[in-house]
Amino acid sequence: MTVTDLVSYEDALATYDPVMGLEVHVELGTNTKMFCGCSTALGADANSQTCPTCLGLPGSLPVVNATGVESAVKIGLALNCSIAEWCRFARKNYFYPDMPKNFQTSQYDEPIAFDGYLDVQLEDGEIFRVHIERAHMEEDTGKSTHIGGATGRIHGARHSLLDYNRAGIPLIEIVTKPIEGAGERAPEVAKAYVAELRELIKALDVSEARMEQGQMRCDVNLSLRPKGTEKFGTRSETKNVNSLRSVERAARFEIQRHAAVLSSGGTIIQETRHFHEEDGSTTSGRIKEEAEDYRYFPEPDLVPVAPSREWVEELRAALPELPRVRRNRLREEWGISAHDMQSILNAGAVDLITATVDAGADSASARKWWMGELARRANEDGIELAALPITPEQVARVAALVADGSLNDKLARQTIEGVLAGEGDPDTVVEKRGLKVVSDEGALGTAVDEAIAANAAIADKIRGGKVAAAGALVGAVMKATRGQADAARVRELILEKLGVEG
Repeated sequence: MTVTDLVSYEDALATYDPVMGLEVHVELGTNTKMFCGCSTALGADANSQTCPTCLGLPGSLPVVNATGVESAVKIGLALNCSIAEWCRFARKNYFYPDMPKNFQTSQYDEPIAFDGYLDVQLEDGEIFRVHIERAHMEEDTGKSTHIGGATGRIHGARHSLLDYNRAGIPLIEIVTKPIEGAGERAPEVAKAYVAELRELIKALDVSEARMEQGQMRCDVNLSLRPKGTEKFGTRSETKNVNSLRSVERAARFEIQRHAAVLSSGGTIIQETRHFHEEDGSTTSGRIKEEAEDYRYFPEPDLVPVAPSREWVEELRAALPELPRVRRNRLREEWGISAHDMQSILNAGAVDLITATVDAGADSASARKWWMGELARRANEDGIELAALPITPEQVARVAALVADGSLNDKLARQTIEGVLAGEGDPDTVVEKRGLKVVSDEGALGTAVDEAIAANAAIADKIRGGKVAAAGALVGAVMKATRGQADAARVRELILEKLGVEG
């Protein structure tokens, strides 16, 4: 089904209620894999970070990564979950080339964390509570690269290349309970939930949670039921969605697709689906298995995990300030509205602005540059704000140069442009480009005299009381000084020389 085959979003929601389930996989930032000592560093040659254990060779035995368990407990606590006093791993059996053991070591009926919730804030400030079913430990799969074909997927490919460096990297899978009652805002709730979860994971310092690098990815489960009914419909699962915008688009598309199928008398197939960034559509992947198809059974080579209550409470006491609490504190400190803070959050600028303030800038200046000029550049380049080649310290230095009168806004933008172009730090760019504000009163006076002489008619209007016409002379002086004059001081000099009160 293509975008053109869908029913309208409004028509879909007039007839059906959406029910969602979100499964988020987070790669933990441990130095070694979940069950062996192989490195988790990115960028190594294919299959260079493997051993008999993560390749599943006969006779190899796994050992649980203690840091992985600690990270799982921290995530569970931050999600208001109960932490199991005793839990164990299971084997999830299925054949796929990126699973060298032909099973994934995961947790099934005994997860380490369960029954929690996360409150998320929507665009208009409404708080929506998403209930958490479980957060469990498992390992990542290897990476398949399909060669040939038009889509980059296995269908139509000539052959596939397998890299097992990623196989065994620690994962936490966080599974929501069915999300009901969101109505037309379901896609927005999905996006807000994943955004808040990403901020929480980063605050805990257990993962960088970079979705574009696959460190955090979301499976969007969605079904529809006729309004006024309670029974859930058949669900589809859109796999491995890797951006906040795409999570929202995938949920919206599936609502429209399900509605089109159901309204035409068709039947929804329980299946996994692939998301396509180019048009926001999804296409069928494979028929979705039920839990019994995986033939789960307890992992015989690993002892159960039994976190002591004392240790759990020590971890709880050491949790950092969580993102929503921190944002509320910063909003009060910065004196801004909830809407403005939401815009900053949506732009991914909270940490950048905070770091810029820590580097010496006032909060208003930090917000101005990150949410203005720098946000514009990031949008033009199609990248995250944090990916721009400029640091909070450099932005703070630009703000300081503006504050002490060395730069005006125009020159500050040129300075930022130079930093982004790799020309050096702000002071170096200012020096190389000759960008400092002209502060020599003699030079400014000369430029003003020349502007008055060249624009006698305008000068006469100003002398006659039309003070607003001074803007034209200010513009002439700014042009003559290549924008390096202080416009306010130039206006003062013009009015002084023409004998007019400002």
